[in-house]
Amino acid sequence: MNVLTVYIHIPFCTVKCGYCDFNAYAGMDRLKGAYYTALLREMESWRDVLRGRLVTSISFGGGTPGEFAAEWIGEIVGAVGHLAEVEARAEISLEANPGTTTLAYLQELRAAGVTRVSFGAQSFDADELSFLDRIHSPQATAASVALAREAGIASVGLDLIYGLPGQAEATWLASLRRAIELIPDHISCYGLTVEEGTPLARDVAAGTVVPLDPDAVADMYDLAEHTLETAGYEHYEISNWARPGHESRHNSAYWTDAEYLAIGAGAHGYLGGERYENVAHPRAYIAATAGAGLTEVAGRLRPAVAEAYLPSRTTAMFDWLETALRLTTGFELNAFERRFGTSLDAVAREPLQRCTAGGLLERTPERVRLTPRGRLLHSEVMAEVLSHLTRGDHGRAG
Repeated sequence: MNVLTVYIHIPFCTVKCGYCDFNAYAGMDRLKGAYYTALLREMESWRDVLRGRLVTSISFGGGTPGEFAAEWIGEIVGAVGHLAEVEARAEISLEANPGTTTLAYLQELRAAGVTRVSFGAQSFDADELSFLDRIHSPQATAASVALAREAGIASVGLDLIYGLPGQAEATWLASLRRAIELIPDHISCYGLTVEEGTPLARDVAAGTVVPLDPDAVADMYDLAEHTLETAGYEHYEISNWARPGHESRHNSAYWTDAEYLAIGAGAHGYLGGERYENVAHPRAYIAATAGAGLTEVAGRLRPAVAEAYLPSRTTAMFDWLETALRLTTGFELNAFERRFGTSLDAVAREPLQRCTAGGLLERTPERVRLTPRGRLLHSEVMAEVLSHLTRGDHGRAG
């Protein structure tokens, strides 16, 4: 069967963190019921796409989907199963905040089919949590991991952030060690980025917050890599480490050019080579799902889609390479040729040679991957590739 992954966006948060530029909103809890109904309406509008597909993963992101009623999570999973075949071992994942998930709620999630929960720990330092506008304590993270284990959640993960203004390497190492002590199945480590339009960006522009030196941030990434691998975690993607068998199946779809259906306010999907984006604001999204079709995707008008486009061939090549190079194993050269009908050297020989000579890429006759140093400079590698690709003519879209 033709496989598909499904992403469900839940945009509600208790507090919108100052560094966050996701499509998330605080203070809108009163919309949750109407939003749940809207999700089911939108799901139904994709009946033709879901029919005959094998769904291998369903992921609830946000926002904080862990603040959504477990009963609704179960109903949405059931709606997917009504319209498509859900694989027996499908990964059903959900993001949650530490300290706000009870044992009863986690047990209800497990009964609803959830197999994977990721807690946004971010740090185990109270001052750093305060800077990040997180409302939980370091102790709450430990308690939430224990509750998820007690509830029987098959895979439990933690998200951490490094590179905070003024952060010392010692506090970052302490957070890594504290996370490891909890024996999670998966750990994600993200460098703090200053996103345009966020309160953090305004503070940086005003000079009240000074970003950490890039070399110090790079050292923290190296420290994470060494510490986690020493503890037995496999580094399988630039920002992700896992115990064997606990790699994110859902996110792997994004990194391997697989199709994914995206449901919810501001969700981004990828079907048949087309990319689309839904109406962003929850109120507008709720209204849109009750109306007529707005934008055509996969051959039909879809009520919640605000924009859809078929990327140019150059953009599709860049997107493919950008995501494939996030995997620490890289990619097989013939996979690129199968996808685009031409060799990688035919379209990007020069920048790849420069990056290889500079110690950023490793290449064999069969495979290309970033070196450890190259993983630190993934964006710079892709800027080299993009500059070269945009100077060429690579034919049709797709």
